[in-house]
Order: sequence, then structure tokens, then C-alpha cells
Amino acid sequence: MNPTQPIKGISLFIAFLFLTTTAFSQNSSTAEPDTTELYDRVIMDRVTVVGDPVWKNSIPGAASYIGSRELEKQNYSDINRVLRGVSGVNIQEEDGYGLRPNIGLRGAGMERSSKLNIMEDGVLIAPAPYSAPAAYYFPMVHRMSSVEVRKGSSQIKYGPNTTGGALNLISTSIPSELSGNAEFSLGDNSANKFYGNIGSTYQNFGFLIEGSQINTNGFKDLDGGGSTGFDIQDFIAKFMVRTNPDASLYQRVDFKLGYYNEVSDETYLGLSREDFDESPFRRYAASQNDQMNAEQIQMMARHFALISEDLDITTTLYRNEFSRDWYKLQTVNGISPAGVLRNPDQNRTAYDILRGAQSSDDALSVRSNNRDYFSQGIESIIAYSVETGSVENDIRVGLRLHQDEEDRFQFEDGYRMENGEMILTSAGVPGTQANRIGSATALAAYVQNDISVSDFTFTTGIRFENIWFENRDFGTSDIERTGSDVNLNEYTINVFVPGIGIAYEWTDEVTLISGLHKGFSPPSPGSSADTRSEESINYELGFRYETDAYRVESIGFFNNYSNLLGSDLAAGGGGGTTAQFNAGEVEVFGLELSAETNIALLFDKEYSIPFALNYTYTNATFQNSFDSNFSPWGTVQSGDKLPFIPEHQMNVSLGFDYNEYSLNLNANSTSSMRTNAGQGPIPEESKTDSYIIVDASGSYTVTETFEIFANLRNLFNNTYIVSDRPHGIRPGLPRTFMGGLKVNF
Repeated sequence: MNPTQPIKGISLFIAFLFLTTTAFSQNSSTAEPDTTELYDRVIMDRVTVVGDPVWKNSIPGAASYIGSRELEKQNYSDINRVLRGVSGVNIQEEDGYGLRPNIGLRGAGMERSSKLNIMEDGVLIAPAPYSAPAAYYFPMVHRMSSVEVRKGSSQIKYGPNTTGGALNLISTSIPSELSGNAEFSLGDNSANKFYGNIGSTYQNFGFLIEGSQINTNGFKDLDGGGSTGFDIQDFIAKFMVRTNPDASLYQRVDFKLGYYNEVSDETYLGLSREDFDESPFRRYAASQNDQMNAEQIQMMARHFALISEDLDITTTLYRNEFSRDWYKLQTVNGISPAGVLRNPDQNRTAYDILRGAQSSDDALSVRSNNRDYFSQGIESIIAYSVETGSVENDIRVGLRLHQDEEDRFQFEDGYRMENGEMILTSAGVPGTQANRIGSATALAAYVQNDISVSDFTFTTGIRFENIWFENRDFGTSDIERTGSDVNLNEYTINVFVPGIGIAYEWTDEVTLISGLHKGFSPPSPGSSADTRSEESINYELGFRYETDAYRVESIGFFNNYSNLLGSDLAAGGGGGTTAQFNAGEVEVFGLELSAETNIALLFDKEYSIPFALNYTYTNATFQNSFDSNFSPWGTVQSGDKLPFIPEHQMNVSLGFDYNEYSLNLNANSTSSMRTNAGQGPIPEESKTDSYIIVDASGSYTVTETFEIFANLRNLFNNTYIVSDRPHGIRPGLPRTFMGGLKVNF
């Protein structure tokens, strides 16, 4: 990576902001702390998708907020487990640790979370959100202070994907005084984790330094021995400069620099169903060289200016760079591993090679999936509040110029299998398997107005996206990229995305909500010329009930697709070209239900017994017939169910807190999922397992400084199938223990 250019840009941006700050600030004494805290809350509201949990009651749509206290209860490092507590979220596990999650909302595609707007601190964080949105990088959740999910009509200001919703991860904030914390933990499979941060704010300057390392040998057993785990380092530095709160023009500038490095001995290769039944955590010998190497750099500068009590402007400049090379098995005797494992008896020779049998030279082809990405842009949000008689208007106007790119430069090596060991027999030449660059430039703008009148809140808005895509395929014979035989594909998409949401405060406890908005996702570069954008009309209707003791929310949703896009992702069982294709009309409807209470309030006791439940029902069906080369779909008949969308999901959490002691249980139940499109009873060979997984955690606060804790994932050690893709059957995480010490100062 070469971050010199973006660093220069950020430096100029910083210098400009400092000059502006100096010009408008006053050297008066520091104002009351309450004033500073109020400004900080306003700034957070500009970069969050839910905001303060108190505010979400007025949101005319589904919104979920998982705060630091909830995140600390189970001490999760896996975003999949965190999001089990949010209704309407569809998850397909893959590696057991959530390193590369597959997340969808309300039936939208979940392959590599590519239909989801993933953000960190309000900035798009996928490697290339427009041109290659598959989330091969995902922020480490253990360094987050909160997680937000926004669905429905109230999230159209978060693009480019507006069908399902937005996921925003809020990183650790700069503390108001010198403080820090550290965590040391050890666990099964030689797992260990270190996390620490320190920060402070002194008058008009603040900082935070944060770092973590987490590694494990993995829970799978590789034929012949070897690691199946990962080693990840993650570092963040934040700095803040602000004027005095009572300056004539209050301003604040935030900077963030991050570095992430990953080496994971992970594979796409699963098991045949027969081998899973015999040894569910086995890994075939043919995956012994599979490894992901990834590196990510993130840079951000954000400026906030409070022009008046009713007007403020937030401007963010960002650049993310991501490189990854996933070296993994591609074919055996010219057959994809998925094809071998679907029919092992018909592909006996290739199947035996997977399991370590002798082979000829080049029988095993291993591809270096080498790709470089960048994502950069600048975004400004103007917030203006005005009252006209009894009508309050809270107006947001946003404008973003964004660029991103994916550069593929791949090759394949040939191996033979000898005594269970892979021997290199022919070395590939970089660029001879994929040699192309896909890029996107997008100008996005939105206007949204929250109109409050009497007991009603109307959220109206419209989003505009102008996207210019380019795909330059240099071909496998032009590895120098001279352009002698380049295949150039360019196209532009313009779309308006309107939406409206209504919240009506029926009583002090009950709020009725409804919404209507347009769903949209653009086709990625490399798709065929007849590929259309994904479009839908989405509806929701429900209510919230809240008292001091209870909170209940129930929302029904209906997404009516005029065209659903499928993606040829290797992670989804496809060929890995990332090209998208039309799937036509699809209907998705369902119900989201959530409830929270503290049972101890019924008894007026000193202890606390928090209880939470959420349930999701989803029904997703194709409304037309077509033939697809995408193996999970194949030949589709009207009325077929979409694969990998569970019909029923439920999550229940129960805690007990008393003085220094805390105990928490979390139970998740998921029904079987189809692994191929179809209808009627699900064939045994084409479904995942239904399961109930219980996680447990406990902690004891020794002093104000020291806390000991222990976590058990999959308490009852259930063995279950989570997927049969990318290539074969994959198990969920078995019972896994982690325990350690937390230090706060």
C-alpha cells in the first residue's frame, strides 16, 4: 500500500480546519461541562444511524441499538453473535468466528454482507462499497462501544444499498479524563486475546490510543496436523481538537488512523455430508496451504461547526485501503471442490485426492486471489432546525463524493498430493487468472426532514445517486497492462430513492409506526450489459410499547422486488467473478418482534434480572421462473423459496446482576435453511440444521480496578451444519472457553 497521497490530502484538510478554527474561535475560559457534553451528543447524532437510545422512540422505522453494557455482558468478538439479539437480521455462519460475516436484513441477500451498508463511525467501511461491496474486511467488534442497526424507510440517507438497511459500528470514544482499560484472556485451542486503550481530554485537546491482538489455533482438525486458526492485530489512534465551547463559532476536528493485519489459515473447503457425520471438525488435506493474508489502513478527518443553535455542518474526509490475498484450493482434476463434494461417488478420484490420496502433477490447482482495494471520499451534512408555529422541522441535507476500486491480479499454482502432503509442481504467473480493475465514482445527495406536529412525526426524504462504473479487463495475456487488448466496459446509473415514515404517539406508552420507501442496489462492474439495478418497494407497519418496566416492539414488513440481483460470489457457492445477474420478481414478507424488561422490578429488589427476547419470521419467494448458472438457485420455478433465509429465528437473553457478580445466558434458535431454491419439504441433502445454541458468561468485580470473567460459547456443545457453501458442509463453533482479567484505570 502507498498511503502517501491520502495522507497529504488529509494534512491539507487538517491545516484548513485549524486556520478556520483559529479565525472564528475566542480565547475565553472553558464553559460548563454540560455544554461540552451537549455538543458531543449533537456531533454523535450526525454520524450515527440511531443516535442516543432515548431518541429512537421517535424514529418512524425499525432501529436497534446495542450499547457498551450489552456488548460487555458476553464479551463477543463475533459480530454474528452480537446481531443475534436484533430482529430482522439474517445470518449465515461460515468460519465460526465471524471474520467474514454473511449478514442480510429482511431477506436481502446476505452473501458477504454485500447488500448491507456497513459503516464504522458513519463511514462506509467495506473494501469497495460500490464496485466490490463484498465484506472481506469487517471491523473487530471487541473494540466497539456500540452497534446500531437501521431498517425501513427511515434509513434512505444511508446508501448505496437502501433495501435492507444500515449497520453502523461506533468505535471507542475519546474519554473526558485520563483513563484506560486492558483485557487479558486465554482459552481453548491455544486462544489468547489482548486489548488495551488509553486516552484523555485536556481542555481543547483529546486523544485515544487503542490496540488489540487476538489469535487461536482454530477448532478444526487438519489432516496431517497444522493450524486452522488466525492471528489478528488491530490498532487505532484518535485525536481531537476543539475551540472553547463558548466560542462565537464552536468547532471540533477529529482524526482517526487505523491499521489492521490478519493471517488466517482459513479455507473455503468443507466436507461431504458423510464425512461430516463421522468427523464434523475435520479439514481435508487438500486445504493445508489455504491461507488469508489481509491488511487494512483507514484514515479519517471530520470537522464539525456549530453555526448557530439551529444550524450545524459536519464534513468528513476519508480513505480506506485494503489488500488481501486468499490463497486457496480452486479445482481438483479440473473440478470445483463444491462439485466434487456434492457428488463424491461420481467424482471418486478427485474426492480421494481431497482426502490425501496420491495424485498426478497439477491435479490440485490453488489460486492466489490477490486483490487491492481503496475507498475514499468527502461528505458534508448540513443540519437545520426550524419551528413554524406548532410545526418543528429537523432538516438534514447531505452530499457525498465517493470513489472506490478493486484491482484483481491473480494466478494459480499446480500441486500433486504425495503421502498426504501437497507438493508444488508448477508455479503460476501473476495476472494469468484474473487481470482487471473495477472502479466506481458516485455522487450521492439526500434531503430528509423530520416534521413534528402534535403527536405525529413525519420523516420524508429523497436520495439521489449518480454512479459511474468502469471495468477494465486487461486479459490474462497482458500481464504488463499495456492495454493492447483491454476490454473496457463503462456505464452510468442515475436513481432517485424516495421514502416516508410516520410515527404517531397514540398514548404515552404506545407509538404507531409505518413506512414506505424504494429499495435500490446497483450492479457491480463486470456484470453483463443486460443486468439491471436491484429495485423494490418496501413497506412496514408496527408499534412500540414502552413503560419504565417494559419495552415491546412489533413490526411487519413487505419488500416487493421488481428485480432482485444475484451475485456470482465464490463465498456464496458461485464461480467468484462477482458479476451480478437479474433474478426478476421476488416477494419477502415477515414479522419482527422484540421485548425487554427487568424481572427484578416486579419484586423491587436490589439485584437486576434483565430479560430480552426477539423473534423474526421471514418468507421469501421467487415470483417468476428462470434458469440460473448460480448453483444455489439453478432452475427456479415461480413460488420457490430463496435459499439461506431461515423462516424462524428467536433469541432469548437472561442476566443476573448483584453487587460484584454478573451472570448472563443467551440462547439462539434458528430453523433449518434451504441451501437450494425450492418449495415444499426441504430435502435432507439440501438443508442446514435447525439448532439451539446457548452461550454463558460470568464476571466478578474484585475492585474498582480489577474484574475477572469467563465465557462459554455453545455451552451444551451442540454439533450442527450452518452451511454447505462455499465448498461443502461447514460446522458451527463447538463449545469454546475463554477467561481472563480486565483492568480499568
